[in-house]
Amino acid sequence: MSKVNKESIEIANYINKYLNGYIQNLKSTSEYTLKSYKDSLRLYLEYLETIGITLINLSYECFSKKNIENWLIYLKDTRNNTNQTINLRLTSLKIFLEYLGKQDISLLHIYAEASTISKRKTTKIKIKGISKNAIKILFNTIDQATKNGRKDLTMFILMYNTGARLNEILSLKLKDVILNVNEPYISIIGKGNKLRCLYLLPKTVEHLQKYIKENHNNFSNNDAYLFYSKIKGNQYKLSEQSVEKQLKKWAFLANAQCPEIPLNLHPHQLRHSAATHWLDDGMNIIQISYLLGHEQLQTTMVYLEISTAQKAKALETIDDSTEQKAWTSEITSLTDLCK
Repeated sequence: MSKVNKESIEIANYINKYLNGYIQNLKSTSEYTLKSYKDSLRLYLEYLETIGITLINLSYECFSKKNIENWLIYLKDTRNNTNQTINLRLTSLKIFLEYLGKQDISLLHIYAEASTISKRKTTKIKIKGISKNAIKILFNTIDQATKNGRKDLTMFILMYNTGARLNEILSLKLKDVILNVNEPYISIIGKGNKLRCLYLLPKTVEHLQKYIKENHNNFSNNDAYLFYSKIKGNQYKLSEQSVEKQLKKWAFLANAQCPEIPLNLHPHQLRHSAATHWLDDGMNIIQISYLLGHEQLQTTMVYLEISTAQKAKALETIDDSTEQKAWTSEITSLTDLCK
């Protein structure tokens, strides 16, 4: 292989540190988001190869605004990506460029230029919750005669009780579950690494106690994930895909009794349902915003699609209360840097 230039080596090392260190340490980042960061960077490097950029001539200039804009066109015309997917790719690439600027201030102009690229117009996909009756039917459908069924029910009841995001629930460790107090709660690390305590209903506590006794020998290892998968005797964090698959399985069975329950029910719909039901029950909108982990009250308003009249009513309730080596013999193309 011909001699590689200095900038190419620097970029390769930055990519390695970014993928194997920086984004891995973002505690609130889900597996989906991590995969999106990696895939977007890989796709950009793949595009650079189509225009003649290789390991030999890779440089910071390759991340110019013009190249990025042409990449977006490539994603649309060649890969047939939707505008929503293109926006996700652009956002992920910007995060890498922001990282470069943090590592070397002289590279901050690359991120600044990329930041001026506008997102493409998309149609907002509305999240729809399901009724309290549908939630009840769904939970009653989950088979309690099996260990996996009991685990699924405990997890989904916890999600509905707290309104927490799926990744927040899957990131819970035993030490984050506080049950032997007057007001049991879980400690959640949400977006922006912000901590919030979510209190538990007696029914949720009862399920958690039984689940922990059956699966964790009564808090034998406080650093273990609350919900886990077991591979060759070792416990690992459950993947979001596996949870989504299980929820769809139970939704398919429950749909026979209650057509309101969508066959493609997503865990986020449990969160949305919880928030909607809290609002219907007259809960303080600020409390709902806190429970959901929203930084801005307006975000909660938009999230729940509250009308102008409903906003006034909702607001009335406020007064009521190891670094890896970057270069190996296996690296022969730009996309190999994302392995």
